[in-house]
Amino acid sequence: MENKSELKSSISDNELKANRPEPMVSNIDVFPYKRRTEPQEAIDALIEGYNVLIIDYYSSGLELLNALKRFIKTKYSDQSFQGQRDFRNAFRELSHKIFLNVSNHKLVVRKAPEIGWFKILYPEYNEFLLPFSQVQGLNSSWQWHIKGIFIPVLKRKIHPWFGTYFPTRFEHLELLDSWLRRYKGEKKSAFDIGIGSGVLTFQLLKHGFNKVIGTDSNPNAIIGLNENATNLHSKVELLYGDLFANNNAKTELIVFNPPWLPASQNLDGLDKAIYYNADLFSRFFEEAKKHLQPNGRVVLLFSNLAQITKVDDSHPIEKELAEGERFEKELFLQKKVRSASKKTQRDQTWRSLEMVELWVLKVK
Repeated sequence: MENKSELKSSISDNELKANRPEPMVSNIDVFPYKRRTEPQEAIDALIEGYNVLIIDYYSSGLELLNALKRFIKTKYSDQSFQGQRDFRNAFRELSHKIFLNVSNHKLVVRKAPEIGWFKILYPEYNEFLLPFSQVQGLNSSWQWHIKGIFIPVLKRKIHPWFGTYFPTRFEHLELLDSWLRRYKGEKKSAFDIGIGSGVLTFQLLKHGFNKVIGTDSNPNAIIGLNENATNLHSKVELLYGDLFANNNAKTELIVFNPPWLPASQNLDGLDKAIYYNADLFSRFFEEAKKHLQPNGRVVLLFSNLAQITKVDDSHPIEKELAEGERFEKELFLQKKVRSASKKTQRDQTWRSLEMVELWVLKVK
């Protein structure tokens, strides 16, 4: 059977394909795991290259994943920022070989959650396998989508589509909202580069912009906002593509909330919203200058996260200002981030040093 990793959807007469976890539709040999199986037996099978299939209860998969985490932590005990990243990569590699069966858009195990994304993302499949960890992601995404996420600066909820970045902390949004309240420039139009779940666009509309051109290289962002923001279609133009999506418009304002950490490997999925490739900022600044009206402004939301975690000593916006010969700084604001939740299991002592940043740049 042919593997298909994307769903087709029609957006503004252009066919888009949504990103989704790759379904396993071919026959594979599996190690069956159920409640009374010794977890180490399944872990040994994973290490030897076998796949594991959960066959009785959803909770059995949770039990095995927890056992796998404990096992990997004995190999990756470094609690530094990089050590935690290495642990997550090792866990991801093995956990993606633990599978659940999906039949008629439902999980074939007892006491499993109902996940509406199966019918939406996999309409052409009656039966397939998915890694348990990806099912967890689909489940949490469905809950966020149905229940919504309250965004304080908007004073309302958003309902993010699967695979679309949405904020879980809001200091950078508070910085932008404060700046927009004081903004005195033209408000005919603005670019929102990497529109994601649309929060920055909604902030721009809240503060009186007549039109926002939202772009994203993630098709799920475009599909989701096209479905969920139907009452805003007259004010929001959605474009699928990298950075400015080959659009030639010039606007008074360009807002960009780029990833805050440099990539250490090839990126896919939501990783692209968290980590940036080496050429992202140079390409952005080159294009941004071409898309600004006279006296226009570029606003970037960023963080000192890479520097305080010692992932990278270089700051891409400071580098542009020092070497780019395109922009100069008009305003720089910082805001201390709130302490990490006490429920988090990660060592986040570095949060006490983290500052979110708002940069306002104008053309030299």
